[in-house]
Amino acid sequence: MIIRRFLLWVRSASASERAQGAGALARAYVSARLSPEERREAEAALLSLLDDTSAAVRRAIARELGAELDVPRHLVLALARDQSDVAALVLARSPVLLASDLVDCVETGDALAQTAIAVRPGLPLAVASALASVGAPDALVALADNHTAVLPEQLMHRMLERHGKLPALREALLARPGLPAAVRQRIAAAVAEQLTAFVTRRRWLRTERAEGAAREACERATLMIAAAERDDAALAALVRLLRAEGRLTPRLLLRGLLSGEERLFIWALAELADVPSGRVAALAADERGRGRGALLERAGIPDALRPAFLAAWSACRSFARQGQSDGDPIGLRRPILQRVIDACALRGEADGDALTALLRRFEAEVAREEARDTTALLVENAALGALIEADRAVIDRQRPAPRMIAA
Repeated sequence: MIIRRFLLWVRSASASERAQGAGALARAYVSARLSPEERREAEAALLSLLDDTSAAVRRAIARELGAELDVPRHLVLALARDQSDVAALVLARSPVLLASDLVDCVETGDALAQTAIAVRPGLPLAVASALASVGAPDALVALADNHTAVLPEQLMHRMLERHGKLPALREALLARPGLPAAVRQRIAAAVAEQLTAFVTRRRWLRTERAEGAAREACERATLMIAAAERDDAALAALVRLLRAEGRLTPRLLLRGLLSGEERLFIWALAELADVPSGRVAALAADERGRGRGALLERAGIPDALRPAFLAAWSACRSFARQGQSDGDPIGLRRPILQRVIDACALRGEADGDALTALLRRFEAEVAREEARDTTALLVENAALGALIEADRAVIDRQRPAPRMIAA
């Protein structure tokens, strides 16, 4: 009887009154002790209110029923397919919705609806896959922020392929624990490309200079990522990505050896030469260096660069055996670089060739890094000296004057 009176009252009530009444009816449906007949009538009334022209009425119902389990599925589905500000209240919370329902809503919904789905705890893989493929930028950021959602590496790559230029997406992915090395590399490359475009548009640097600086920064980031990655499978995936994107260059590999990062070099040779990584590691461990030249040739390392690679490889292993770590763990190491320069000089490499030019650029980079370190140390020492002098002045002012002894 009460439900029937409610339906009569709804016909003449204002939109705000109907919204309040709909919310009260929804609360009663899930919390009050209703008889079976009253429950059927309440359900019918709620379904009829879904046709109300005021979105506020439907929002009130969605707000009360959105997180409830004991709700008719057809009622929840109707709310999930309503306009996005109504649907979002259900899509983000309802335990009634199946993965297939959510996938359908991802494919047909707008950015707000997709974002509501993306924040759901424990998001099923099928739904995450649908979001990665068709989700709006805001939805992808929400998905990356949702650490309860399982995101396989291929889904992250798909997200970056679609909206990798979005800083918020890159930041959200970088905040995820255990981010694969290949994904970090892709983000680093995207940042470098955007910075290059930014400075060239404003004519702060010539295009060639900007691209060179970006390439250098990207190579350093790649080595940092590789050095931090302990999982061989992840390192192999990183190498495959670098090769697919055209970034697995002789310059990068030589920089790696000159920085003491041999693991990336070994996996890169295995990929380029199509040789098992264990075989490459065995050749690397051979003190006499037999077979290294042939392996470099098979990997496509240019003839002109092979002497430098052989010298760098030998020096890298020698310093590793001695436990020497000179400077930045991902930066160029002067002792290794100097040994390569000396080896090439003994071979009589021409001053104008590409190898000599590359080594000189590396040498200039090391000099800049050393100058920065020296300058920072000088500034630190100067600041420390100023503090000491200030302390002495304060002590001198506070020290009592010596007493005069009467004659």
